[in-house]
Amino acid sequence: MQIDIMEPNMLLSIINMKLRDQYKDLSDLCDDLDLDTCLIEEKLKKIGYVYSDKHNQFITR
Repeated sequence: MQIDIMEPNMLLSIINMKLRDQYKDLSDLCDDLDLDTCLIEEKLKKIGYVYSDKHNQFITR
């Protein structure tokens, strides 16, 4: 998955779907898919979303 060129809303949808269906947390997802956690968090923060450990998804702040 090419995070750096992906449109943020599409990224949000894909990441939240994968978190809901396949992974126990963001770290697990990033380790498995060899993704940069900081890059995902920065990109989604720009559109008003932050990762919630409690919900295991990105939510509006």
